Amino acid sequence: MSAIDAGLRVLRSSPFIQLQDGGRFGVRHLGVTQCGALDWIAHRWANWLLGNPLTAAVVEITLGNAEFECYRDATLALTGADLGARLDDQPLAPWRSFAVRKGQRLTCAQPRQGARAYLAAPGGFQAPSVLGSCASMLREGLGGLQGDGSAIAIGDSLTWAGNANAMRQIPAEFIPQYQAAPHLQLVLGSQIGDFRGQSLFDAFNSEWLIDQRADRMGIRLNGPQLQCQRGSMISEGIPLGAVQVPPDGQPIILLNDRQTIGGYPRLGALTPEAVALLAQCLPGQTVHLTPTTQDSALLAQRRLLAQWQ
Repeated sequence: MSAIDAGLRVLRSSPFIQLQDGGRFGVRHLGVTQCGALDWIAHRWANWLLGNPLTAAVVEITLGNAEFECYRDATLALTGADLGARLDDQPLAPWRSFAVRKGQRLTCAQPRQGARAYLAAPGGFQAPSVLGSCASMLREGLGGLQGDGSAIAIGDSLTWAGNANAMRQIPAEFIPQYQAAPHLQLVLGSQIGDFRGQSLFDAFNSEWLIDQRADRMGIRLNGPQLQCQRGSMISEGIPLGAVQVPPDGQPIILLNDRQTIGGYPRLGALTPEAVALLAQCLPGQTVHLTPTTQDSALLAQRRLLAQWQ
């Protein structure tokens, strides 16, 4: 695609800047994982601002270090983390739609609050659909601009086919607050009874530190050593937000790019809202795990989804 055809031309990027959409579903029996935007709430709001389908493709900008040149006038939207975005020399706050003119440059520097921002364009960014999604997944070689899972690279062209007719504003009460030490709701799993009592007390009454080993596949937590009395396990399907406990006793929270099956015991799984909050946490931050029931989590999820109705 030539620069003339582009909506945005990529001038600066990193392996952490990817094209993501609502995710790839119905293919886990093939060993293909979910992918999609880690902070699905910010992703939905970015599309809502432009009147897009809520699952349309956006650019997931992790940790900043991005720059784009506009090749045509348009209305774009930015949600999620505050990455010090600027349009030319003017600061650009997240959680809003904004007009760009041909020749302007949009930059994201580094995190001020949160870890991931979401850039949306009218109708969603265009890319080949692979197994029902254009979500990038390099390990499996699926999705992205080229269909091979690669991240957005310098020189790439981003385009879209839609038009944003009205400037929307997100109600202030719906904008998430990225707290320094969020409490993450966790639905207890079937193996919860296999953990020692002291370990369960520690799991839900301790601060957990986010390890440097954190990516789209999973996030390791550092804290008290959890002990499970269960021996070997047959591998089983892994849901989004599963909290596995390997032999070293340090939990791993599995995210969108997780493997499809695994054999470590689990405390349970984070709620979808908790997964979105975790996606905005940086290494070195602390989090708390808070137990909840399936019924309570379902009710909370329904209330959350009602925001876009």
